[in-house]
Amino acid sequence: MEFLEIDGSFGEGGGQIVRTATALSCIMNQPIIIENIRKGRKNPGLKSQHLTTLKILKKICNANLDHLKFGAMSLKFIPSKVKSLNLKEDVGTAGSISLIILVLIPVVAICKKKLNLTLKGGTDVLWSPTIDYTQIILREMYSRMGFNFSVNIIKRGYFPKGEGLIELEVLPLEKINPIILSKRKTKSVKLTCTFSRLPSKLINNQINNIEKKLIENDFNVENQVKEEPTLDSGASLMVSSIDNDSIIGFDSLFNKKTKKFDLDLDKFIQNKYSVDEHLADMLVLPASLANGMTVFQVDNISKHLETNLFVASKITGCKYGIGRLRDGFEVRIEGVSYSCIK
Repeated sequence: MEFLEIDGSFGEGGGQIVRTATALSCIMNQPIIIENIRKGRKNPGLKSQHLTTLKILKKICNANLDHLKFGAMSLKFIPSKVKSLNLKEDVGTAGSISLIILVLIPVVAICKKKLNLTLKGGTDVLWSPTIDYTQIILREMYSRMGFNFSVNIIKRGYFPKGEGLIELEVLPLEKINPIILSKRKTKSVKLTCTFSRLPSKLINNQINNIEKKLIENDFNVENQVKEEPTLDSGASLMVSSIDNDSIIGFDSLFNKKTKKFDLDLDKFIQNKYSVDEHLADMLVLPASLANGMTVFQVDNISKHLETNLFVASKITGCKYGIGRLRDGFEVRIEGVSYSCIK
């Protein structure tokens, strides 16, 4: 058995290498060894969210998995055949639900299987996409590439208790379509906000101020604000802009110290390219397996994007290039066609 060795400290050096590498390991049926997991972080090694992801992947592809324990800095992952499953899982903390299902969707769909998953954890937490980002932005991207999945939010979960609950359904994929995205042309924006156990006046004032600034910059704004019961107080905001040539989303959590959403609205307003910084790195995995070239433009090449390009090219053999634009970058990924999957 030939293992592919991956340095977990490469690039952004976080959990993303583990997520991308193990997902592609399942899809390509390629055994891998990952060393130095989150080596440079304050608390290195695997965390609860990573453990939940790996445990679910282990069930889905009947993997042989060593070193599956909290704080482990290396793991050996040997996948087998992916199968359809109905599962109920609990992160046990406010660990990100969105980051977990980001791994599961391509594995199940590309391997032409089905998944029905009930998952408990954090729906809107720091350092991860909010569940609205997953529903609005990620789903739009995956839909254009041929994927079919749905997320039903039963209950929101904020830090520290979490206890959010979602139902995920993933259906088999027929083929992976490459996509070409250029520049944002629309001036339509949607604000999606949910909150709990916070004064409605405080939240609505924040939304009104954001809407006012967008209108001042010639955007047409639609907003949806909803109060939902949760264990912990919190609020989540999604600013989205979608047209035929672009898929852009900026999400934010309410900062209870500053009494504001931690949102870089100026960056959203100024972004004239086709994807936001986070969607850019999420595009890499499906694009690496598409039958053709995916092209998108982004204002910045993040460490996460660099990391995913490195891992995907190492495991799938896809080719990619990054071109400099006047004040941004164009990324091209030539997929290897998922028909080559063992």
